[in-house]
Amino acid sequence: MLNSLQLKTFIPAKDYPLSQAFYTALGFTPVWQADEMSYFSNGEHCAFLLQNFYVKEQAENFVMHLMVDDVQAWWAHVQAENIGERFGVRTIAPEDQPWGIREFIVFDPSGVLWKIGQEI
Repeated sequence: MLNSLQLKTFIPAKDYPLSQAFYTALGFTPVWQADEMSYFSNGEHCAFLLQNFYVKEQAENFVMHLMVDDVQAWWAHVQAENIGERFGVRTIAPEDQPWGIREFIVFDPSGVLWKIGQEI
């Protein structure tokens, strides 16, 4: 029987130190950091690797979908941390989607799009 334990993605960073600060402010914990890669997590099963590597076309076509248990709390955190202005990124307030998810959008400093939502 094939059984998966965890899936991680490698997220590109145009400005590596800025992206490290962004993801920490967004609510992820830097588990370890090195010159070329950092490991971030939030909870037991949510993690990714931030890489000191950037290709514009790849970064701007990269989408992350994070499901959370309280999208309003995450949105309030984004607002309280002033993520948009502080990091010069675009954010879009939560909206109910026809596929049964309430989600908001935030772009990271490299152009990676994050959809953060919960089932409704």
